[in-house]
Amino acid sequence: MPLLLGIRRFRKDLERHGAMAVTAPLEGGFETRLLRRLRAAGYAAQLCSARGLGDPETFLLGLHGVRPPHLGHQSIGGTAAVGTVSMALPQLMPQLQTDKPVLLWLLEAQVLSRAELDTFVALPRRYPGFHVVCEMGGSRTLRWQPLAEALAA
Repeated sequence: MPLLLGIRRFRKDLERHGAMAVTAPLEGGFETRLLRRLRAAGYAAQLCSARGLGDPETFLLGLHGVRPPHLGHQSIGGTAAVGTVSMALPQLMPQLQTDKPVLLWLLEAQVLSRAELDTFVALPRRYPGFHVVCEMGGSRTLRWQPLAEALAA
């Protein structure tokens, strides 16, 4: 399937379902072309790796605390045993407050648990302008399906 013909179907499926599971050839190229064409269509797109994501909703949409890793050192005092807590700003909430549709492209999403993937199915229902594309591994051709259907299979 030529990519130029498939982008319209992909965009319609993305807008209808909100969260899509994508498998693409491992040599790359297809997903970046899709991403570039979606940006040209008016989407505010952000790439994010699924590794180390933690709680997806809190990380992407809420103000949350971040602690440094515990390196085995004794605390001298003045801070908690786990170190000082610094606050991290939400990644996508400022973009959701604009009129542009927001696209989150998750790399290596096959490492996420079922509960985390269910969160990505539910988020576009709560935030209408929010769309998610999860890269679920490699295949010989570019394929996509709704994330809810991929989880049911």
